Amino acid sequence: MLPASLHLHERATTESTSHGGYAARSESTTSFSGMILFTQSLFRHSAYLIANDTFKGIDGQMLFLPNRSTEIKTMTKMVSATAVQALKEALCLIYWYKADLRSFLQNTITDRSAVSQADWEGYKRQIVSDVVDLLCQDQEKYLGDIRRLFHEVAKMTSFRHLEQLEDGKAKAEKARVAVAELQRIVEVHDEATDEARKIKERRAKEAERLRHSTAVREKLDEIKSRYMSLVSTCTPQQRGFELERVMYDLFNLFDLDPRASFRNIGEQIDGAFSMEGTDYLFEAKWQQDPCAISDLDSFAGKVNRKLDNTLGLFLSINGFSEDGVRAHSTGRPVIILMTGADLMAVVEERIDFVSLLLRKRKHAAQTGNILLQIHQMTD
Repeated sequence: MLPASLHLHERATTESTSHGGYAARSESTTSFSGMILFTQSLFRHSAYLIANDTFKGIDGQMLFLPNRSTEIKTMTKMVSATAVQALKEALCLIYWYKADLRSFLQNTITDRSAVSQADWEGYKRQIVSDVVDLLCQDQEKYLGDIRRLFHEVAKMTSFRHLEQLEDGKAKAEKARVAVAELQRIVEVHDEATDEARKIKERRAKEAERLRHSTAVREKLDEIKSRYMSLVSTCTPQQRGFELERVMYDLFNLFDLDPRASFRNIGEQIDGAFSMEGTDYLFEAKWQQDPCAISDLDSFAGKVNRKLDNTLGLFLSINGFSEDGVRAHSTGRPVIILMTGADLMAVVEERIDFVSLLLRKRKHAAQTGNILLQIHQMTD
C-alpha cells in the first residue's frame, strides 16, 4: 500500500476503445530516485469504486485527488501537505544555527535563488517554510530540487553537531525523530514504487512478447472471432457452453493448466486452472442481467469448500450487481470478478491475460474490492 503522506496528481491521458473497454496509459517523469514521486493515472468510472480503498494509504487517507473525465485531462504533480510538513519539521530541527541550515540548503538546492529569496533575518521555522513553499509552488521548475531535498534529509544519520550544544542530547533526539518520520514516508513509498515498476515492466514485457509471437496472436484472433460470433449465433444455453470452451482455450494459451467443467458432490463447476501455485475454480455466465448476489454466494460457497489456498474467478459478460460486489468485498475475499470488457481487452491484446488476473488478485488482497475492471487499471 502506498503511504497517504504522498499525494500526487499526474499528467495522464486516456483513450476510449470499442466494446466498452478503456486503454489507460500514463506519462510519468523520472521517479524520486525511486523514492518520492510515484506517478499514476487514476480514472474511476464505476459505482463500485465509490469509497474504494485502491488508492488509500496506511492511514486511510486518499492518495490521489484526480479530476475525473473521459476526455483527455491534464493534472499537475503535487506533493501532499503531509509530506511537505514532515520535510519542514525535519529541516527546522536538523540544524540549530541558521548559517548551517543555509549552507545545507545552498549545497542541496541547485537554484540558489530559491534560498536567497528567504528573509534570513527572520525566524528559522519561517525561513524553512518560505523556502519549501517556494519550491512546491512551481514543481515543474523545482522538481529536481524537491526530490533531492527529501532524499538528503531522509538519509541523515549523524547529529553530533547538535549534541555539542547546550541540551544537545534533547536537540539531537528531536532531530532524529523528525528524520525517522521522513525516512518512514520515503521507505514505504519506495517499496510501492518498486512494486509498481515491476508490474509495469511485466506488462511491457508481455505486450512485447505478444507482438512478436505470431502463434499466440493467431490463436488470440481465433478466440476473439469465436467469442464475437457467440453474440448472434447461439441460444443462451449454447452460448454459455461455448463460452466455457473459449475460456478453456484462453487459459491453455497462457499456460494456466486448465481443467474442463466437472461435477463434484452434486456441484457443477465450470472449470479450474492454476496460476503461480494457486488453484482457481472458474465459473462463467452470459445472461442479460448482471449476476446477482445469489450467484456470487453460490460460487463463493463452492470455493470455500475447497482447500484454504483455493480462489475463484467468476466471469460475467454483463457484469455484476452492485450489492453483490459490495457484499463480497468485505472480510477475506475468496473470489475475483471479470467482465466482458476485461475479456475483450485480453483478446484485443490490450493486456496480457496473466497480468490482468494478477492485477485483480493484488487489488482484492490489498483493498478487499473483488471487482477491478480494465478501464480502472493504470500502468
